[in-house]
Amino acid sequence: MEQAGAEAGAPRLRAYASGREFPRSEDRLPGHGEASAPEAGRRAPQEAAGGHREPPVPAGPPPRRMPQRHSVRGQVLTALRTALVGGELTPGEVYSAPALAERFGVSATPVREAMQQLAAEGAVEVVPNRGFRVARRTARDLAELAEVRALLEVPVMLELARTVPPEAWEELRPLAAGTVTAAARGDRVGYAEADREFHHALLTLTGNRQLAMIGEELHRRAQGPVTDGAIVRSVDLLADAAEHTALLDALVAGDLPVVEQLVREHFAGARRTR
Repeated sequence: MEQAGAEAGAPRLRAYASGREFPRSEDRLPGHGEASAPEAGRRAPQEAAGGHREPPVPAGPPPRRMPQRHSVRGQVLTALRTALVGGELTPGEVYSAPALAERFGVSATPVREAMQQLAAEGAVEVVPNRGFRVARRTARDLAELAEVRALLEVPVMLELARTVPPEAWEELRPLAAGTVTAAARGDRVGYAEADREFHHALLTLTGNRQLAMIGEELHRRAQGPVTDGAIVRSVDLLADAAEHTALLDALVAGDLPVVEQLVREHFAGARRTR
């Protein structure tokens, strides 16, 4: 029964994961639309006593390219990341796994597993007996993460610039173009994913899987809404995306001083656009 419900829920989860739609409370799939009797019983006394109420979850952002996922947990995780970056989940608010599961039309188990992963990434915090609180990120938090990423990627890029042939850099042109396209649309969620793919591809050229994994984790930690009033403008995204193309030009040319300057400036700009 659990497996059948999960398979039935896969198309809707893929829609949520692509950003076309964020789950609504009235969306229910076979076998998962209603909370189980034990879960309903546990929640009822708190709701009756006027306890914590789930904050509303607004509609999601416009359509984006749909990634392929092979598990319900993976689809939930992607959809939640999309909602966090897009601001559909409010910083400081607490969301319970059963309530989110009902909106997704799945059981609470994959939601809890996805939320635990997000907690490990620093995107949410575990609140015992209540659920998960969306982490508050300030401009200072993002600046510190950008500094750490610069310390990691500047020396790596200089080393790659000395060893990687020009044709390998040319193969990354479509990824750089993807960031420009998302930035031109003002699509912050799409830009975050395109930017992650570009930087992951750069670090993958080192052949060091641990380095690529750490770089991706730092990128994930830098995503999400900023809570101290900072505003991400389309012009900032476009400037950030243009630096990807300029970096590839410098790498193809083997111009190390320009490579170093661009990478440093790129992460200085990340303090504005992440």
